[in-house]
Order: sequence, then C-alpha cells, then structure tokens
Amino acid sequence: MTSVSTAPGAFTAARTTERLDALIADVREAVGRGLPPDPTAYLVGECLAPYLGAPDLLTAEQRESDPTRYRQHLLHAEHDGSFSVVALVWLPGQGTSVHDHVSWCTTGVHEGQERERRYRLVPATGADDTARLVATADVVNAQGEFCGFAPPGDIHRVWNAGPRAAVSLHVYGADISRLRTSVRRVYDLPADR
Repeated sequence: MTSVSTAPGAFTAARTTERLDALIADVREAVGRGLPPDPTAYLVGECLAPYLGAPDLLTAEQRESDPTRYRQHLLHAEHDGSFSVVALVWLPGQGTSVHDHVSWCTTGVHEGQERERRYRLVPATGADDTARLVATADVVNAQGEFCGFAPPGDIHRVWNAGPRAAVSLHVYGADISRLRTSVRRVYDLPADR
C-alpha cells in the first residue's frame, strides 16, 4: 500500500507503516457501518485516539513540514471514495483560513497542539446588512485529543500557536485524492470576537 504526500499541487508516493495500515482498517470498519455523519465522525475519533502519539505511526517523510504554509500529506484514500486519511504538519504560526468542509471530518492531534476557533454564520437580514461570522468557541486540542463534526455547522479556523511543530491526523468522509481539498468554502466575512 502506498500513500500520497501533498504540497501545493504535488503528489508523491510514500510508504506506509504497519500501524497506519491498522488505523486504516479500523476506520474502514467504522465507516462501513453506514451510520449518519455525526455518529460516524465520533466513531472514527474513537478509532483514531489509540494511535495518536504512537512513534511508529508516520514515516519521517509523512511528518515533513513546509516553511511557507502548513503541509498536507494524503496518507490514504479509500478505493470507493468513502474516506481519506490526511496528516497535516504545522510549523509555529501556520494555520488555515476560516472554512467549512465537503463532508464529515474527524481530527486528532498526533504531536504538539492545535488551536481552533469555531464560528456560526449569521446571514444578512436586509439590503443594508451583511452576513457575518460569530465566534462560538476557542479550543486548544492537545496531543491525544480528537474531535469530529459534520456540515452544516463546521465553520472554523485552525492554527499552531505553540513553540514547535504540530502534526494532526484528519479523516474526511470524502476522496481527497480526487477533490484535492477537504474545504468546501472559505469565508471572507467580518467576524465578531
């Protein structure tokens, strides 16, 4: 089995580990239950948790960073498109824009920590009003912690506010090898708080 590492616009083959293969098998079983998105995201998180922090989960190549932006390594895309497993590597200060997703998502912190700000979209109410985002939660996800969510209501931004690199695993209910991204929409709106 091979995996794919992605930098902006690039895919390269990378080897997997036995532990990563076991994680993929566990996720396959959870996704195969055919449950709705929210329970699936939670079950996948329960599968992911025991692997977080395991030193033999990722290869050195799958933990490589990029000095200009966070780096995404596509570790696995299921043949039927039902899920993908991605490692994100964040240097201090690197982060995402405010966005939502194409599918349910489960994230777990493998190394370091991630900060996350969650938002709620407030639509425009009239001709003179503009849509805006309202921050609903600020979360610090430490090594070993996971969370899951599904659209709608999955608007957030994530960044590394720590002093060292962070690595997180993301499982999406979509074929990221085909879509090239898990992002459905980027929000460039005023935000409260």
